[in-house]
Amino acid sequence: MRNNNQEMHLKKKILEKIVKAFFSKDFAENMRRIPFDMRPKGYEVHYRCCIYKERAILRDRVIAGLGFSIEGDDETIELSEYVKKALERKKHDENPLTVIEAACKGCVPNRIYVTDLCQGCVASYCSSACKFGAVNIVNSKAVINTTKCKNCKQCIASCPYNAIVKIAVPCEDSCPVDAIKKNENATAQIDYNICISCGKCIMSCPFGAVHERCQIIDVLKNIVLGKKVIALIAPSIVGQFRGTIYQLKSAMLKAGFSDVYEVAQGADTTIRNEASEFKKKMMLGMPFMTTSCCAGYNQFIKKHLPEMRSFVSDTKTPVYYIAQKAKIEHSDAIIVFISPCVAKKSEVLENKNIDYVMNYEELDVLFVVKDIKVQDCHEEKFDIESSKQGRSFGVTGGVVGAIAKLLDVKNAGKPYLINGLNKETIKHLKKMAKEQKCAEGKLVEIMSCEGGCIGGNATVCAPGIAYEAIKMLSDKSKDISEK
Repeated sequence: MRNNNQEMHLKKKILEKIVKAFFSKDFAENMRRIPFDMRPKGYEVHYRCCIYKERAILRDRVIAGLGFSIEGDDETIELSEYVKKALERKKHDENPLTVIEAACKGCVPNRIYVTDLCQGCVASYCSSACKFGAVNIVNSKAVINTTKCKNCKQCIASCPYNAIVKIAVPCEDSCPVDAIKKNENATAQIDYNICISCGKCIMSCPFGAVHERCQIIDVLKNIVLGKKVIALIAPSIVGQFRGTIYQLKSAMLKAGFSDVYEVAQGADTTIRNEASEFKKKMMLGMPFMTTSCCAGYNQFIKKHLPEMRSFVSDTKTPVYYIAQKAKIEHSDAIIVFISPCVAKKSEVLENKNIDYVMNYEELDVLFVVKDIKVQDCHEEKFDIESSKQGRSFGVTGGVVGAIAKLLDVKNAGKPYLINGLNKETIKHLKKMAKEQKCAEGKLVEIMSCEGGCIGGNATVCAPGIAYEAIKMLSDKSKDISEK
C-alpha cells in the first residue's frame, strides 16, 4: 500500500468518475468529458507546465482505467472510441501494467553524487572506503568516476559531512529485477519480458506514471447484463474495509455480485496438499522446499531463476482451488478474483476458471459510487467457514505457519521467511539455487511484498491495521486440524 497522498487521491477520483460514467445515461460522452471536468478552463495548474499537459495525462489515466495500454496509443482516438472497445472486449492481453509517458517526470539518472557540502578533507575517507577506485580528490573535492562506481554506498557511509548522496529514481530503485529503465526519451519503459508484475513501481512512483490496467468495466458490464458474477475474496481483504468479513460479503452482494467465496477456503486445500508434498520431498532427500502461493515470486522463478524450480512446491495456489470449486458449482458464472496486487493478473491469465481480476482500490470505488458502507450492512455468513490458518495466508509467516501446523516439528524444522523480494533477497535466492541448500531451514516461505499480501500495491489500508483485523478473525476461527 502506498502512503495516503495526492497521487492516490487523484487515481481514486478518476476511477470514481469512470464508474459513475458507466452507470450514467451516456457512458461515452461522460468519459470523454473527464479530463475537461477535472481541469476546466481557468484551472490553476499546480504540477505541469499547462492545463493542456494535465488534460493529456488525465486522458491517459482514463485509458488505463478502461483497461488499455498507453504504449502505442494514437492520440487522435477519442475516449468514446476506447469506451466502445472496452464494452466489446472479450479478454485482456498479458501485460497488466502500462506507463503513462506524459506523466513520467524523466528523473535524473540513478547515481551517487557529491554535493557542494564536500570539504575536500585531508583524511579522504570516501576515497579510502571505495574498493573499486571510483572516488578521487580533484581540486580539493571528491569526484566519482561513474564508470567504476558500483553503487555500494560505502563512500556515503564514510563521509563525516554527509556530503555524498544517492540520487534515486524511485521506480528503478524499487524494481527487484531491473525491468524498468529509461528509454530514448528519458522516460520510464517496462521490459515485459523480465517484469514479474510485483507492482513495486506503481507504489514507488510519486507521479503515478506506472498504472495498472483496470478490468472493472469488464466486471460491471457483466453485472449489468444480468449475468451471474461470483467474487473470490483474498484472505488479505480482512481489515481493508470497516466492518466484518460477513458484512463485506453482504456489501458485495448489494453491489451486484451473485455470490462471494472466501479464497481462504482454497487456502485450506493448499495447506493440506503442501504439507503432504513437503513430507514426501523430505523423505526423498530434498534439501528444502519453498511455498508457491505468491504470484510475483512464481513469475520471478519462471523468468529469472528457473534453476530454482525443482525446489518450489507444485501445490496450486488458494485461488486456483477455490476458483475450481466455484466453477464446478456455477459452470455458467463469470468468476472474478478480488486481489490486493497486480501480480495475480499474470496468474489468472493461465487459469481458465477465472475471468477477471478486480483489486481492493477498485472495489472501494464501487462501494463509494453505489453509496454502500460496509459497516452498515448486515452480516451474511459463508456456506463453509475457513480455518484459522487459511485466513492467515495474507500475512508474512501465515503460509509456513499453516503448513507447519500439520507437520511433525522435527520434520519441518524451523520455517524460514523471505519477507519481500528485493535485490538483496534475490541474491540470497540465487545462492540457494546454486548451492542447492538453505542453511536457514527446510520449509521456506517467499512473499514478493513486505508483510505479505497486506503490503500489496492495491490495498487500501495500512498493513498494521490489516494485520490486527486478520489476527482477530483467525483467532475466532477453527483450527485446520478440527476441520
